Amino acid sequence: MIRKLSLLCAGVLIGASAMSLVYGAPGSTANAASSETYKQLALFGDIFERVRAQYVTPPDEKALIENAVNGMLAALDPHSSYMNADEAKDMRVQTSGEFGGLGIEVTMEDDLIKVITPIDDTPAAKAGVLAGDFISKIDGDDVRGLTLQQAVDKMRGPVDTPIKLTVLRKGADKPMQITIVRAIIKVKAVKFHVERDDVGYMKITSFTEKTYDDLRNAIDQIKKDVPEDKLKGYVLDLRLNPGGLLDQAVSVSDSFLDHGEIVSTRGRDPKDVSRFDAHPGDLTDGKPLIVLVNGGSASASEIVAGALQDQKRATVVGTQSFGKGSVQTIIPLPENNGALRLTTALYYTPSGKSIQGKGITPDIKVDQPLPPELLGRDVVRGESELRGHIKGVDESAQGSGSAAYVPPEEKDDKQLNFALDLMEGKKTDPAFPPSPNKAALNQ
Repeated sequence: MIRKLSLLCAGVLIGASAMSLVYGAPGSTANAASSETYKQLALFGDIFERVRAQYVTPPDEKALIENAVNGMLAALDPHSSYMNADEAKDMRVQTSGEFGGLGIEVTMEDDLIKVITPIDDTPAAKAGVLAGDFISKIDGDDVRGLTLQQAVDKMRGPVDTPIKLTVLRKGADKPMQITIVRAIIKVKAVKFHVERDDVGYMKITSFTEKTYDDLRNAIDQIKKDVPEDKLKGYVLDLRLNPGGLLDQAVSVSDSFLDHGEIVSTRGRDPKDVSRFDAHPGDLTDGKPLIVLVNGGSASASEIVAGALQDQKRATVVGTQSFGKGSVQTIIPLPENNGALRLTTALYYTPSGKSIQGKGITPDIKVDQPLPPELLGRDVVRGESELRGHIKGVDESAQGSGSAAYVPPEEKDDKQLNFALDLMEGKKTDPAFPPSPNKAALNQ
């Protein structure tokens, strides 16, 4: 099986949950623990001391505590967790959208690191690394036997430090030695181009600190490339986007809206409600908009899709989204002890619907056929399948999620081509374009 990782060789871009970064505890204050709770804590202390003193081999006491904390948080829901100092640092790197690295996207294939693509104007590209290259050694150490994560960790390092890669290239008669000096890599959170000469296509890969700025630049460039009278509209591709920062989801939604609610979050205390509204100014000047979603669209992606759908600003095309409707607050812990990722709220679309365990239902369902090699394999992804997930108030027996697959070749991308045909009038559907006057919002 081939596992793909978008990483840029310094920080792994993982599916960050929709989160609100804060310093300190959440707003509500918990009630004081009962005497029974303190008895249970005393029981934990007794067990810890027994294990520490009598286990057959001396245990790592720090690891014991970390595992106990992780066990407690894992029992809450799939998204609450403890991050030690290194993991907390990695999380900050992942959401920053900028870090030190080489500038390559890689995967693992046949126990070697395969280069999917070097990013333009990065150290790897300048050093001559090509798409399709296989990395067999990192600083003289074999890649075989390492996991993808372990190999990535070996390729990480401070800016301005060298790394030597042994590269196997098709057509070369012997391995190549390539030395690369690590540098700051700026991750593009938005990829864009013009489709069929008259439709702007924008794919958001993650919601990092750079996403809104990248989206604004993408829209500006598309406007420069296509005359206003020729530009039919925009396709916003959120498929396979696992989420990211809550504030960026709000800003992205605001880019297409002039007014109205974007999302609200509701915590444990009935008074703990936050509402985020749009500001005047649609960056796309009201041009038609289609949003693509599938089972890989989660969290922040669902905030955007839900807001634009409820406000009747966009038509959502594709299949049921993942259904992660919870907000994680990152709480730094004292004395450099990492951070706590804790689920503190659920979010609701402008019509008052909870997506938790349900997901976004597209206005127009378009299934993406699977290639022969994936037939018979389970590629469906959904929050409702996760053990211990928070049951959503609107969760149905069918649950959430759908197939999380996008073909590599655009000609095979049925969902994208359906959207483009809608935009150009080659296909019609009552859901496109949507009518803002019919928006059923929670007043």
